[in-house]
Amino acid sequence: MKVAVIGAGLAGCEAAYQLLKRGVCVDLYEMRPKKLTPAHHGGGFAELVCSNSLRSDRIENAAGLLKEELRELDSVIMKAADLCKVPAGGALAVDRDLFSKKVKEILFSFENLNFINEEVIEIPKDIPVIIAAGPLCSEELIKNIKQLTGEDYLHFFDAAAPIVTKDSINMDIAFCASRYDRGDSDYINCPMTQEQYENFVHELLNAEVAPVHDFEGQVFEGCMPIEVMASRGVQTLAFGPCKPVGIIDPKTQKTPYACVQLRRDDAMDTLYNIVGFQTHLKFGEQKRIFSMIPGLENCEIVRYGVMHKNTFICSPKLLDHTFALKNNNLIAFAGQITGVEGYIESTASGFIAAISMFQRLNNEEIIDFTSETAIGALGHYVSSGSGRDFQPMNVNFGIISPPENKIKGGKQARYAYIAQRALNKIKDLKELI
Repeated sequence: MKVAVIGAGLAGCEAAYQLLKRGVCVDLYEMRPKKLTPAHHGGGFAELVCSNSLRSDRIENAAGLLKEELRELDSVIMKAADLCKVPAGGALAVDRDLFSKKVKEILFSFENLNFINEEVIEIPKDIPVIIAAGPLCSEELIKNIKQLTGEDYLHFFDAAAPIVTKDSINMDIAFCASRYDRGDSDYINCPMTQEQYENFVHELLNAEVAPVHDFEGQVFEGCMPIEVMASRGVQTLAFGPCKPVGIIDPKTQKTPYACVQLRRDDAMDTLYNIVGFQTHLKFGEQKRIFSMIPGLENCEIVRYGVMHKNTFICSPKLLDHTFALKNNNLIAFAGQITGVEGYIESTASGFIAAISMFQRLNNEEIIDFTSETAIGALGHYVSSGSGRDFQPMNVNFGIISPPENKIKGGKQARYAYIAQRALNKIKDLKELI
C-alpha cells in the first residue's frame, strides 16, 4: 500500500507520519530548496516563518485546545514542538531550526519513507494522493490542481513581522514581563506615551509600502499588515498589537498608554519577533518607522517583514469533512490551500486527511471527529456551505458545537466545558484509529 504526499510543510509531514506509523509506504515530495517560495528561506521540513506560530497553549483558547487534541492523537508536529519549545508565557513557541530538524529526523527514521526532492509537475494518477503543497505551491502544480478541480482560485495576501536582535534592544527603556504576569517574563515590552504612540501611527500611515503585484484578493484578517490595521483608525493599534492591558511598566508602576511586545524567536535567546507587526512597508521605511518605538531606536532588523500571495481552493464545493475530494476520495488536500488558516490548523488537516485515507484504503469505517472537537470542527467548516464568499479560518470556538445546556460562569466557563468535552471525545475516538 502506497500513498503520495505532496509537500513537506506541517500538513504534509503530519500526513506522512500518520501513514508511515501505520505501515503505509509514503512517497513524500518536496521541491525546496531546489525551488523556493516567496515565504520560505530554505528546504527544511515543516518550516515556520516565526517562532510563535503555534500560538496559545491554554485549552480555554481554541488553538490551545487543538494542540492538546493533537498531542493526545500522537501528532509528530506537536511531538517535535514540545521537544524544541522556547519560553513564551502562555504560548507555544519553538526554535524554528531545531523544530524542522526534529520533524525530519522522526520521519526519516521510518524505512517505508521514500523522499523525493523534486517539484511535482503532474499529480500522480496511479496511487492515492494527499496534496499538502501549501498556499504557495508552484505554478505547474496549480495548473494541475485547476485541471483536477475545474475551479478557479481565490487569493488573499499574507504578511510576516520583522525580527530584531536582542542586543540591539535598549533595555534601559524596554522591560521583560508577560501580560497579566502569566508564566515567566518571556516578552520584552516597549512602553509608549500618548505622544510617542500618535507620532508613530502618523508616520506609519504616511510610510511607503512595497508594490504588491497581481493583487486579486484581500488581506486575511488574522494576519493583517500593521499599516493596514492603522488605517482603520488612530486607536486601532492601541486596542490590537499595541494594547497595554495587563502590563505594568516597572519604572513608572503604571500601565503605559500603548505597548509594543517582542517575543523570543530562537533557543539561543538572541532574536526577537515584533509581535503583531507583520508588514509590507519598504525595508528602509521599516527601519525608520520601527526605530521610533521606544527601546528600538537602534534596532538591528535581521529579517524584514514581507507580504506574499496565498492561494486556497473553494473547499465547500470540492471537499468532504475528511479533506478528500467529493468526486474522488482517493485524492485529498491538506494545509492552508484548503482554507484552514494557521500552522496548527494545517497540521490538523494533514492528520485528518491521512487517517481517513488509511481507513478508506483498508475498507474501515471513516471516523468522524465531529464538530464537538476542534480538529473535527475544522473539517466540517471547510466542507460546509455553498462556497460563496468562502474565506480562510483559524480554529475558534465559534465553529465548535456549543454546549448542550447553558453553562454558568460566563465565557471562560463555557470554553472550559467545550474543551473538556472535546478532549473526552478525542480519548474515546483515538481507540478506533
